Amino acid sequence: MVLRTSFGVLFSLLAAALLFFSFSALAFAQGGAGIGLKPAVVEESAQPGQPQTHTIEVTNLSAAKQTYYLFMRDIVAVENGGTPVFADEGAERTGYEMSEWVALSIGEMTLERGETQSVDVTINVPENATPGSHFAGMFVSMEPPKMRSVGAAVGYEVASIFSIRVAGDAVDNAQIRQFSTGNYIYGASVIDFTARIENKGTTLVRPIGPLEVHNMFGKRVALLTFNESKAGVFPGSEREFEVVWEDEGPGFGRYEAVLSLLYGPQGRQQTISSTVSFWILPMNIFLPAMGTLAVLLLVTFVSVKLYIRRKVAGAYGASRRVVRQQRRGGGGMSALLLVVVVMLSVTALFLLILLALFA
Repeated sequence: MVLRTSFGVLFSLLAAALLFFSFSALAFAQGGAGIGLKPAVVEESAQPGQPQTHTIEVTNLSAAKQTYYLFMRDIVAVENGGTPVFADEGAERTGYEMSEWVALSIGEMTLERGETQSVDVTINVPENATPGSHFAGMFVSMEPPKMRSVGAAVGYEVASIFSIRVAGDAVDNAQIRQFSTGNYIYGASVIDFTARIENKGTTLVRPIGPLEVHNMFGKRVALLTFNESKAGVFPGSEREFEVVWEDEGPGFGRYEAVLSLLYGPQGRQQTISSTVSFWILPMNIFLPAMGTLAVLLLVTFVSVKLYIRRKVAGAYGASRRVVRQQRRGGGGMSALLLVVVVMLSVTALFLLILLALFA
């Protein structure tokens, strides 16, 4: 149930219908007033010309006797994030409407505290109905329709969402418009993935599937479920989804994530996929290793430079004393020091490579 003011009628209704696209709970009570509907979502297939009837249970969750008014309203779009947009009277048609097909068994009811009453919702799909998905919400309000139209009262409304897929040449066409990570390089194994799905068809799609993460050797290190709540993407719109992967291990090196999604009716499902790569470089390991390697390389460079300078000085006739000192061990110590430094540098580089490969 959604609390709204007379100046926010349309937008307050949107939250009541979120569950169709994100499966939220619908029953709501606040300040002693409330309405409960069951089921919250009706999603069915239909043949043109064949009526079908569904039963909605309305429960008075408030602390007193209440009178409720029932009416239908079309869903014409969905905002990014899954918020449905309901049509105003006289709004331009989108082709996804269905409120005109619906007949309610009653339009008004009075319920005692805690009482439940059933409402029959009959959907008469026309012979010439457009194949694909059609959407509407059955609202239960504490205001009569006339008061709603002029905004003269404050009340409560909730809605059950109807999605009817009309048989025929419906178009199921979804694409992964974007699949990315928040950063290219991470300092820890906490990766945020973002996927933007575009529905270019005429049916509601619920893309779901695995998100696999592989290390630089191609080994799978994580398997996540994308859109586990089965949230829907409205025809002709885009929706952004977020998934976070957290690994207990430190992680190191280049990784690749593969997103593979299924959508469409059972038996005619289609697949879409996309990949993204990123790096994990834990700074508490990477920076000390690089610093140590940099120091060893600097020492190696200086040692080589000094060694060459001494050799050049000896070759061009430096003093016999210096030459004798070099022959007695000074040159040998320089050469030995050079060999040791080079070996340490090579060892550090080798250990760094092993760290990158097997950490």
